[in-house]
Amino acid sequence: MTTEEILELLREVAASVITPRFRALTAGEIDEKTPGDYVTIADREAELAIAQALRSAYPDALVVGEEASFTDPRLMSAVPSAEHAFVIDPVDGTRNFVNGNPDHAVMLAELKAGEVSRGWILQPEYDAAYVTERGAGVTRNGELLQPVPRTGTPRVESSSRRDLGDLATRADWRVGHTRFCCGVDYPRLLTGDVDALVYRKPKPWDHAAGALMMTELGAVPRLLDGSTYAPGEPYGVLLSAASEDVWHAVADAIGAAPR
Repeated sequence: MTTEEILELLREVAASVITPRFRALTAGEIDEKTPGDYVTIADREAELAIAQALRSAYPDALVVGEEASFTDPRLMSAVPSAEHAFVIDPVDGTRNFVNGNPDHAVMLAELKAGEVSRGWILQPEYDAAYVTERGAGVTRNGELLQPVPRTGTPRVESSSRRDLGDLATRADWRVGHTRFCCGVDYPRLLTGDVDALVYRKPKPWDHAAGALMMTELGAVPRLLDGSTYAPGEPYGVLLSAASEDVWHAVADAIGAAPR
């Protein structure tokens, strides 16, 4: 499937399965995998539809969705070694979706030999699609994005202040919370609304597409121990920064920059 054909698949699934349920979910259509970690009928049906289409087009590829991986955790461990794989987040930001917040997205990444080759982030309520191919940059609704210059003290957002170390108590820094949706957070970093994002235990369906988009625009997705982010078993704390300089500035402020 071409990159545009896959984007159209995501649009069709969002239009038929996700958007009709937005602000229309019944109590019986919402479950909790763990306390506070929601899954809805939209998550399950969207993942199934996307996965079936990809398996039909790529019968030899490993297709791993967030919900399937929750049922069978062994699926995630197979991603890094797979010759060809797709990872799906059918409704990223499910808590927002359940609460009627438009900050949710459909995310998909293609990997070849463990390396992300293509990525898609679709924001149904904002009518925005971010698409990337390795070596070809990043587009928003078909328009090629350019790196955004960063000046001054970096604006940092985190999903948990416990991962900010010394930075959590620095009054001279601008520190806030993420939107709890990587499919909204990464585009905000790419377009200059925020300069760095801090996440705990990054799962591949949340970060693979965004990490490639960052790399294509000269940004840096790297764990606080200094290792480059690679999709696989989630571990450590991921600091995604708009540039090498921003990464080191934030890591130094956290007190975790490798020496």
